[in-house]
Amino acid sequence: MKKVNLAAPKILFIDIETAPIIANVWGLWDENVGLNQIKEDWHLLSFSAKWAGSSTVYYWDQSKEKDITNDRGLLQHAWGLLDEADIVVGHYSSKFDCPKLNSRFVLHGMQPPSPYKQIDTRMIASRRFGFTSNKLEFLSDKLCTKYKKQTKRKFAGFELWKECVARNHKAWREMRKYNMYDVLALEELYHKLRAWDPSINFDVYHDKLINVCSCGSTDWVCKGFGFSTVGKYQRYKCKHCGVNRRAKENLLTTEKRKSLRTGEA
Repeated sequence: MKKVNLAAPKILFIDIETAPIIANVWGLWDENVGLNQIKEDWHLLSFSAKWAGSSTVYYWDQSKEKDITNDRGLLQHAWGLLDEADIVVGHYSSKFDCPKLNSRFVLHGMQPPSPYKQIDTRMIASRRFGFTSNKLEFLSDKLCTKYKKQTKRKFAGFELWKECVARNHKAWREMRKYNMYDVLALEELYHKLRAWDPSINFDVYHDKLINVCSCGSTDWVCKGFGFSTVGKYQRYKCKHCGVNRRAKENLLTTEKRKSLRTGEA
């Protein structure tokens, strides 16, 4: 695979864990919880992240905080990484991780981090495939070979979050491994799915007149043509990962374009 030394976007893989909302309820099924039933609202428990191209996995949590609900220090670490990122990748992060982080930022009076693009691997899976489940546990088990979401734990299911809130040091050690492995599994899963996601054009992140794939390859092969209602365009396929691209130049002649008829809306 041919590669060139070009400035690449700073891609950050993230995963958060939050404390549960504690509320007074009367039933176990289909309970409509009112605001006045909430005893304790959620807050961040831990945050893990990793830069693409780096082996370092970052992790911070609330295990040593006197007030476990005061997550400002943890948020400052998260804010600093997000502020540097060009692209943030997460699993369901566009609906959970990023909105949750933003909620805590604004509650603590923090400014928004610099704008970044988002890639959500769960949304890619939902949009492009028909897997039995789009959960990270299922997808990493089926598609990843090196890192999979941790499932065998001493504190199974909700017990891990419950024991962390109760300041169980063994639970916090397990949370650290759980959160960091989620990020590693996420990165490997993204590498499996990125050829199916054309949402970001990586060429705009460098100034050279060369086409660079999201996988880093510069090897392309012409692969037929793409068509719109008013144009014909050369198609290209990455020889390394198979991602498809389309040139911007309309290959139809001016005369042909003038002769076209399109349907009314």
